[in-house]
Amino acid sequence: MTVEVITFGCRLNAAESEAIRREAEAAGFSDTVVINTCAVTAEAVRQARQTIRALRRERPLAKIVVTGCAAQTEPQTFTAMPEADRVLGNAEKLSAKGWAQTRAAFDLEDAPKALVNDIMAAKETAAHLVDNFSGRTRAFVQVQNGCDHRCTFCIIPYGRGNSRSVPMGAVVDDVRRLVANDYREIVLTGVDITSYGADLPGTPKLGMLVKQILKHVPELKRLRLSSIDSVEADRDLLDALASDARLMPHLHLSLQSGCDLILKRMKRRHLRADAIAFCAAVRRLRPDTVFGADLIAGFPTETEDMFENSLALVEDCGLTHLHVFPFSPRPGTPAARMPQPSRTVVKDRARRLREAGAAALARHLDGEVGAMRRVLVESRDIGRTEQFTLVKLAVPAKAGTIADLKMAGHDGRQLLAA
Repeated sequence: MTVEVITFGCRLNAAESEAIRREAEAAGFSDTVVINTCAVTAEAVRQARQTIRALRRERPLAKIVVTGCAAQTEPQTFTAMPEADRVLGNAEKLSAKGWAQTRAAFDLEDAPKALVNDIMAAKETAAHLVDNFSGRTRAFVQVQNGCDHRCTFCIIPYGRGNSRSVPMGAVVDDVRRLVANDYREIVLTGVDITSYGADLPGTPKLGMLVKQILKHVPELKRLRLSSIDSVEADRDLLDALASDARLMPHLHLSLQSGCDLILKRMKRRHLRADAIAFCAAVRRLRPDTVFGADLIAGFPTETEDMFENSLALVEDCGLTHLHVFPFSPRPGTPAARMPQPSRTVVKDRARRLREAGAAALARHLDGEVGAMRRVLVESRDIGRTEQFTLVKLAVPAKAGTIADLKMAGHDGRQLLAA
């Protein structure tokens, strides 16, 4: 074995893990496990620490390098762990220099355990030029990194730095190369991809980038977006969704709450009515669009009535795929200093939101029975529709192929193909 990367968190981390593996192997690492951490919740950090301890028991001789957002925001947590050999920052994990320095540190007895620099000093984001995503049928292309917003609950800007974009030409070249390597679906990823282009000459927006990809890579079968901020969605983006079937009719929205006062305390930039209006406008343009959303349960000062507004948002926006986050105070964020609800209340509200999400998914699955869908096969008998709905195949098919299948039923969690 050379280098194994264990990935926590978002699609951007998944995209970066391939670049991490390449850089670590090029630096001469072998028998090494890299933990690419997530910092979005305290639970994500706990899971990373648990994994590191288990790995050390299972692989006593392997090198263990910890990187990612949690390593950036709280390096002391991981340098204090005897099971971790080295800690590498978010900028350093993607650079040949960072991995060369880390490799050299293993040969020095008094070398610092951590190589974590100021992420706010990062000014550019380069295309990673990854040719293959091990074990995946869709490829991830990073178009942006960092975030200029400071939501009161979020630690991620301190793990990723300020927003910076990959130039359009580099993104198009990356997509073209991956399509030539037989990837039929490309997912555009970033921390805040709807802020794309603000730091580039001419300040192009995400919609222009999407149109350039669709225009210059005609052989691309499917283009998908990771999480977007609806308030920043531009006209070109909506026009592309309405006019080109290759842009997938599935949008995952960063909504967080359905209560205007909580949204204000979160320092979000939209109101409840904005979210509802956006979903309605998109459905007019592309009626088959399915929406997912991130929602936080039990934000500080949230009353039962405020929470009911979030619960109602599932139906009011017509949400299908929910990511529910029980509020987790992150040290260093303003929300951590606000009056905290009890963990019992937080967990109960998260449960109720998940139940609402499960009911919404069941309604969506009911409506899909009898429909013909184009399904990207992810493994021998599992695939996803254009709306990102999971499908169980009746007849095994080759991973990476796209099949036209009729939906015969569902089991409450996934569609069942005929």
